[in-house]
Amino acid sequence: MPDEPSAMPLPHEVLDLARAARHVAVFSGAGISAESGVPTFREVQRGLWEQYSAQDLATPEAFENDPALVHTWYRWRAALIQQVSPNPGHRALAQWQRRLAAGGGSLSISTQNVDDLHERAGAEVLAHLHGRITAHHCHECGAPAQITAPHDDGADEPGEPEDPPVCQVCQEGLIRPSVVWFGEPLPMADFENTAEAMRSADLILVVGTSGLVQPAASLPLLGMERGTPLIEINPEPTELSDAMHHRLRGPAGEVLPALVQALEVD
Repeated sequence: MPDEPSAMPLPHEVLDLARAARHVAVFSGAGISAESGVPTFREVQRGLWEQYSAQDLATPEAFENDPALVHTWYRWRAALIQQVSPNPGHRALAQWQRRLAAGGGSLSISTQNVDDLHERAGAEVLAHLHGRITAHHCHECGAPAQITAPHDDGADEPGEPEDPPVCQVCQEGLIRPSVVWFGEPLPMADFENTAEAMRSADLILVVGTSGLVQPAASLPLLGMERGTPLIEINPEPTELSDAMHHRLRGPAGEVLPALVQALEVD
């Protein structure tokens, strides 16, 4: 069962769709992580770091120009993520995924978030479309790499810049986080797997995403080819709202537990 009972009313049409769905595709964005306290990219630009823009910290060129600066900032951001926990929305999706799997169905999760909160809630994730901040690889040869987890000291700002490790495979390249930086393509396998999930689902949920970051944001619309119902869960209207069949205005941490709770009492 979800963590806490919820009295949030949900439209009967939405409940009927959820009860009938055997293959659900979920597309999640920054909103669901923000409810856990994960700061957005802009929110962590504070103190001395306010002078840096996204282009200073999240492009291949930025890493090549100042690898210590970029490495240290991402390590600090990873440490911030370690301090937070999955919220009831994450846990409700994990519960729904297990429920469908037990009956021979499926619930796939494709996320734009680089954190691991879905996994820590107990869910299996089909795709991390923008990479994972806890994974690393060589910037030159692409070999995957393991580095020690960042120290969780709760610091308000990153420490002094430190050089990233050197790749142990090619002995030349520097180790970088396996996130998708501006100007880089999305991971093809994750993109294709998400596209297939959207095309084969009989219900699609778009949770906590603004719909601004392309090309990932357009993936849920692939369900429109088959007339698949699309449900948006977001406190505010988004770029995708007009394409949705149903729009549930509220936090994922409240709407999703209410939805899964309704399924559990059937």
